[in-house]
Amino acid sequence: MMAFQWNLKSFDELNTKELYRILKLRMEVFVLEQECLYPELDDKDFACLHLWTEQDDRIIAYTRLVPPGLSYPQASIGRVIVAEEARGTGLSKQLMIHSIESLYKEFGEGEIQIGAQFHLKSFYEKLGFKQISEPYPDYGILHIDMIKPAI
Repeated sequence: MMAFQWNLKSFDELNTKELYRILKLRMEVFVLEQECLYPELDDKDFACLHLWTEQDDRIIAYTRLVPPGLSYPQASIGRVIVAEEARGTGLSKQLMIHSIESLYKEFGEGEIQIGAQFHLKSFYEKLGFKQISEPYPDYGILHIDMIKPAI
């Protein structure tokens, strides 16, 4: 498995090239590939931390680390993306492990809540998350709320 260099920045620390590449990947996956017509730019980015890795000057994996009280009472991980060409390589697991570790470091080791795509339930369960809601549609894709207990 390749070793990746992980970047973690607040919104204000992002340079314009990084911001552009993050938003481009989010649009490619969520809007074009998954055909989700929703407000991708939701103003939460300003208060979040942004975690990503690159390959050949392209962002190939990204998450948005959300502080407690913004999306849920708990801290959260959102906008989880692995670029199509990097899927099936184990990068998704690495991305989530780095996201969880970074969230604990930045916001404490409390519960983490996520809104996960339902078809990825077992992936998140292997990372310690537990389903806490019935499946619900979110912009045409079935989701569930999940919580990872505090350490």
